[in-house]
Amino acid sequence: MERFVRSRRAALQEHVQHRQEVHVVLGNEACDLDSMVSALALAYYLAKTSLESKAVFVPVLNIPRSEFPLRTESAFLLQEQQIPDTCLIFRDEIDLHALHRAGLLSLTLVDHHILPSGDAALEEAVTEVIDHRPLERDPRCRVTAELVGSCATLVTERIVQGPAELLDRQTAALLRGTIILDCVNMTPEAGKVTPKDTQYVALLESKFPDLPARSVLFEALQTAKFDVSGLTTDQMLRKDLKVLSSDGLVLAISAVYVTLEAFLQRPGLQQDLCAFCQRHGYGGLVAMTIAFNEQNEPFRQLAVYSQHPAVRTAVCGVLEHANNPPLDLSPLGSLYPNICAYHQGNTVASRKKVLPILKDFLRERGVTAGPMHPADTGSCGTTRPAPKDSSAGCGESDESPEDSDVVGEAGAPEYEPRGRRDPARCPRHGDALLEDDAPLPPTPMNSLVDECPLDRGLPKLSAEAIFEKFSHITVVRPSASGSPEKK
Repeated sequence: MERFVRSRRAALQEHVQHRQEVHVVLGNEACDLDSMVSALALAYYLAKTSLESKAVFVPVLNIPRSEFPLRTESAFLLQEQQIPDTCLIFRDEIDLHALHRAGLLSLTLVDHHILPSGDAALEEAVTEVIDHRPLERDPRCRVTAELVGSCATLVTERIVQGPAELLDRQTAALLRGTIILDCVNMTPEAGKVTPKDTQYVALLESKFPDLPARSVLFEALQTAKFDVSGLTTDQMLRKDLKVLSSDGLVLAISAVYVTLEAFLQRPGLQQDLCAFCQRHGYGGLVAMTIAFNEQNEPFRQLAVYSQHPAVRTAVCGVLEHANNPPLDLSPLGSLYPNICAYHQGNTVASRKKVLPILKDFLRERGVTAGPMHPADTGSCGTTRPAPKDSSAGCGESDESPEDSDVVGEAGAPEYEPRGRRDPARCPRHGDALLEDDAPLPPTPMNSLVDECPLDRGLPKLSAEAIFEKFSHITVVRPSASGSPEKK
């Protein structure tokens, strides 16, 4: 695997120079561990088994290279397997549209089956799809779709059907680690694992018995996934971001796994938050947090930031008075004038449940009040920062956060795909945009922010608790030749 990955860039350049076919294996725009490993492993397999094809097989990570440091678990697993990320090819390093216009591109999609609107022109280049989600439409190509815990399971199934020597230890370690993380250490209580996931993890372990213990690997990947110690504030706020907008206001809703106290003590925090919102056109930021106490019980906290007092007051008000569900917010002290901090008593109210509350709020504002700062509204309809004053500038507060009595955690994230206009900056009129309307990647399903199975604490195994609920759907439609062919 390592030799294959290292050779891709030179092979790609050679094929483009000689106008030969380029077959790209492309994961989804979230580019989580499952998407990355599925692309790497399947491209490796296709390159070794498509001997009659003159195409070069290239795995492409569907994010800009600058976003890769945010995928901390992916960076960790590659480092463990001694595969340098400098050899990877990212979406901003290959022009798929130019290759398609030149008639050189064929595509295999892994861990998704629908291209975003900005890539709609590439649909006709898709020759195969492998996905573990329900099909939202019927792709006109070879399809493998099955509701398993990890797409890497389906890729493993494909690889073990080929020559035995193709499955080396590096590839097996990448695939196994991905499945274990996606399936929450293979615990049935988490509701993610299926018999097929279990089957192929066991198969990989039988072929390579020296692989690390599941629990050790899972804990290491979990720790890496939520390790933000090396990230800047901007990166923390972009790691796992959702965006909502109306005609008059764009809100960022973020999550990060450090305590709120630690977050508020970051050097230059107010300046960083101000710069973050100005750079991306956000009128406000809601940072939702989750952590676990010594008894392994989850607790949540929440912070609201805006340079505009009216925005801050309105957002805080709707969250404080929410009843579907009630958040049970208790104000916490904050020495920053632009930040309101809360303890969230309802630990079951994840970001997934808070988003509809904010969406309704934005829709009401758009209908009844229009822009919250009409004079500060830009040409695209987004709210510009108010003129600098004592409470709305990018400068630091004179008061030190070290004296704050806030204890908790806060977080945030997002990313902007390469070269596309962000519709959050030019919101549609009359209605709020949910995050799946903006060109942002979906949060991976094992995010604690959006109701990961770990949302209520780590699974507690017992004889009575062991059960499995799963749906099993398989769709395999080979092409006429039985192998990926360019349409």
